[in-house]
Amino acid sequence: MYKDLLEYIVKNLVTNPDDVEIREVEADNRLVLKLKVNKEDMGRIIGKEGRIIRSIREIIYAYAMKDNKKVSVDVEENNKGED
Repeated sequence: MYKDLLEYIVKNLVTNPDDVEIREVEADNRLVLKLKVNKEDMGRIIGKEGRIIRSIREIIYAYAMKDNKKVSVDVEENNKGED
């Protein structure tokens, strides 16, 4: 449910939506969404001074609050396609 929302938001922001990967990891009574995007799209996801990723995290956090869950988003670079 949270993964689908994150995937929808991110795929509409990046230029390489096929390279978006999201893993769900349970850790310390919270759900961590590990987001991997193409190296070229890192700037689009992070944004100037981290504003875009901060907004994405706030949306996911607010959506999770209705279920009394704690969900966080971690961003990683996807090295897919590199030699």
